[in-house]
Amino acid sequence: MLSGKVALVTGASRGIGREIALTLAGYGADVIVNYNGSKEKAQETAAKIEAMGRKAAAVQCSVADYEACGKMIEDMLAAFGHIDILVNNAGITRDNLVIKMSEEDFDAVIDTNLKGTFHTIKHMYRPFLKQKSGRIINLASVSGVLGNAGQANYSASKAGVIGLTKSLARELASRNITVNAVAPGFIDTDMTQEMTEDAKEAALARIPLKRVGTPADIAETVAFLASDKASYITGQVISVDGGMAI
Repeated sequence: MLSGKVALVTGASRGIGREIALTLAGYGADVIVNYNGSKEKAQETAAKIEAMGRKAAAVQCSVADYEACGKMIEDMLAAFGHIDILVNNAGITRDNLVIKMSEEDFDAVIDTNLKGTFHTIKHMYRPFLKQKSGRIINLASVSGVLGNAGQANYSASKAGVIGLTKSLARELASRNITVNAVAPGFIDTDMTQEMTEDAKEAALARIPLKRVGTPADIAETVAFLASDKASYITGQVISVDGGMAI
């Protein structure tokens, strides 16, 4: 389904990003595994991809750093020849009620989740235009659709990703470049495992399907959007949340 394609997945050393990278490789793509701090886990992910017979590279870069993003993409275009799929998955949380939230924590989340998405897209914009093709998939969140108490910074960043996705879809559609977002709900990851039992039960009570999602649920949706099967879909936000956002 993705044979001959090259994908760049940000924040791909663990969790949902790792699952996306492995799933894209499983469908035939070569994968650039971006990470910020988890070098060993990123290298493990790249090794698994290579064991599938695909080409891989683990590349350190904080997406919050505009210049570093440019260097990463320049180097990877030289190494792989082209990049066809950009998955903006890298994200952080700094949860707190607004009354207790510092400006530093607000800015850190915006800089990584929203500006980081802008940074990679900005540096891939001209290469995609030159190719007259490309797939951009941005990871939003149910929190960006509904809002969530104690996550004003995170919700704002993900709502911003949704607006960015829709605007870019309009800009790039005439060049055969699609831009979509996937909005995960309550997914079983390291982040959600750190929640208290009461918080987990409260989240489950809001899910019509009455179960937690898996990273594979997100990865398969991303793989579909990255494929030719989704060539007539752009500017959309696909909620993978068990019905939370109904």
